[in-house]
Amino acid sequence: MVAASNDDTREAGTPGTGRLVLLTTTHRIAPGLLSWPAWKVLHEADRVVCSDPEHPQLPYLREAGIAVETAAPTARELVDDTASGEGRTVVVVSAADGEPALTDGLARIAGSGRDTVPELELLPGSYDLPGARLLDLVHVMDRLRSPGGCPWDAQQTHASLVKYLLEEAYELVETIEEDDREALREELGDVLLQVLFHSRIAEEHPDDPFSIDDVAGGIVDKLIHRHPHVFGSSGAPTTPAEIEQSWDRLKAQEKQRESVTEGVPLGQPALALAAKLVQRVRRGGLDVPLPSPGTEPLGAEAPVAEVTAAEAEGLDEERAGDLLMVLAARAAEHGIDPESALRAAARRYRDAVLAAERGAGTAAG
Repeated sequence: MVAASNDDTREAGTPGTGRLVLLTTTHRIAPGLLSWPAWKVLHEADRVVCSDPEHPQLPYLREAGIAVETAAPTARELVDDTASGEGRTVVVVSAADGEPALTDGLARIAGSGRDTVPELELLPGSYDLPGARLLDLVHVMDRLRSPGGCPWDAQQTHASLVKYLLEEAYELVETIEEDDREALREELGDVLLQVLFHSRIAEEHPDDPFSIDDVAGGIVDKLIHRHPHVFGSSGAPTTPAEIEQSWDRLKAQEKQRESVTEGVPLGQPALALAAKLVQRVRRGGLDVPLPSPGTEPLGAEAPVAEVTAAEAEGLDEERAGDLLMVLAARAAEHGIDPESALRAAARRYRDAVLAAERGAGTAAG
């Protein structure tokens, strides 16, 4: 096949051979949105055929005054047709499968050396835009949840999928930590599937449905609103620190939050929960001391004592991890679940923050 050409001035074909154009389109672009070379060759063609009577482009082609035959001629018939008149052009509007039988037949005729073949051209009439494959994912998810789809997928709920969402998120984190590019792409797809899955389930709600378009539209609006330095006017924050403060301020205005602790999910892992609470308190300018580990000594080797000593010298990530590991091991030795213990401490700290805010009359910043 000859590479697609956008040259509008080329001749329709050579005398006695004609021109055979295979016009391809993508279902991911709205029907009727074709390139100028596509419209030009369609209007100038002596014959236009399409094997699929349900092809989404047909109503728009006919509305534009193009006579389209719903037929599936063989490669031999098309070669003979183009040879029936000088400069004759025949356009085949390709079906979704790409017309493999036709292209294989044309390749055999061209390769035989016994026939004079027409000028063969593959002309893309429309191209996928970035992100177009997401439409395929939406279609597949819809098929799985619809009657006749997958029984397992059809019976899932938001609650039943929570464990899979968490598992996929943790697997994604692992691929990032291991710098595994191939696995990263796969795990990103698995996380994306969870978003599509939950959105499809939400679409079926009898009273308050929303779709993946609503989800995407919401995050688009949020990103634009929270990035005035990109989408807004001059005078917006420009430094990373200013941008972070602006983000928190805009987020608080959107959510109408009364506490810096609002929006911190208590169900997240305890370490992340504790770190997030401390971060929110620091950004909010509150003075809420961290919990005291008590006065009973834990021994010279206790991690709490080591942290205190290390703070004077600077605590790096490796040392912090080692200290947390030792503390978790010591808790386990005493029959204490470190996750539950830290979660309880984080909740107590959250309560202390709320009390401090009530006392100071501080709102979320």
